[in-house]
Amino acid sequence: MLLWLPMIMIAFANATLREGFFIKYYNESPAHQLSTITLIILCGIYVWFIFPLLNIRNSRQSLFIGLLWVLLTVAFEFSLGRLTNKSWAYLLRDYNLVAGRIWSVFLLCLFLFPYLFYILRNK
Repeated sequence: MLLWLPMIMIAFANATLREGFFIKYYNESPAHQLSTITLIILCGIYVWFIFPLLNIRNSRQSLFIGLLWVLLTVAFEFSLGRLTNKSWAYLLRDYNLVAGRIWSVFLLCLFLFPYLFYILRNK
């Protein structure tokens, strides 16, 4: 769990990049999509480097870690959102793939990163 915490800082840095740069050059929806893609890349790089510290012994354990990270991320996101008085509708809109919101793709990647890196490093 402790190795999940720096991903919060990565996400905040990525949000700063989105608000300070992407929003200036793109509309809101493409800026969020680009921001989600950069977050996937940044978290992927982070997980690659911390992977040895995870001490994953099998694929089942890697999937458990991925699931834990997703649950922590969603809990953090909704807790922070509610603490800042965001409505449930506002918080749930990023899960609407039909509307072009790809946050779910990030969560899927976060879930799969430990498994994928386990497979890659154990070939």
